[in-house]
Amino acid sequence: MSKPVALVTGGTRGIGLGIARELAQNGFDVAVTGRRERTSIEGVLAELSRLGARAHYARFDVADLDAHAGALDEVMDRFGRLDVLVNNAGVAPEVRADVLDMTADSYDRVMSINLRGPLMLSQAAARRMLDQKRAGVIDRGCIINVSSVSAVVASVSRAEYCISKAGVAMATRLLAARLADAGVDVYEVRPGITETDMTSAIKDKYDALIAAGLTVEKRWGTPEDIGR
Repeated sequence: MSKPVALVTGGTRGIGLGIARELAQNGFDVAVTGRRERTSIEGVLAELSRLGARAHYARFDVADLDAHAGALDEVMDRFGRLDVLVNNAGVAPEVRADVLDMTADSYDRVMSINLRGPLMLSQAAARRMLDQKRAGVIDRGCIINVSSVSAVVASVSRAEYCISKAGVAMATRLLAARLADAGVDVYEVRPGITETDMTSAIKDKYDALIAAGLTVEKRWGTPEDIGR
């Protein structure tokens, strides 16, 4: 019997890579996506292979809806199945600005990558999972959306990010309600303060806040925490 297969968007670094590592160590073959050239992520694929997975890189931009079908076809052609989709790819605003100064361009960019793209990719992946379930290829499918505590915590200097993650939270509920009885489970994970390249610019600020008691454990979260 072939291993279950997981597709992790944005899985070549940060939280996505932490998730991909954990999946590889726990019996999954793993496809990761990103926008970089394949040559720049050969080390990631080699690491996932050492952890026991067949690893594949599908290069595409989650905001490009026309690329979704091709990326899913690529994964299905490589592995013959898709059991799990992890919608992890996401961005922060390029410029932190007061909500009154947020631009339409910044809003559109963040929403297209953080909400619109993952929701449409989930639609397409869910249809394939349902087809596979009917064909007896998989028992159940699973979609996991990586959102953020910012789904419920207001940050007026990055409103578009908070709004996008609140949208992911509702999208998760809607998909879960629609798909549970059909055989696809849908979950949301809300990371808190996690040490990645995305948070490197605010490290000093949050080092001080953590030391002052902001978190229950006086440390940053890690990508592996999220993967587990």
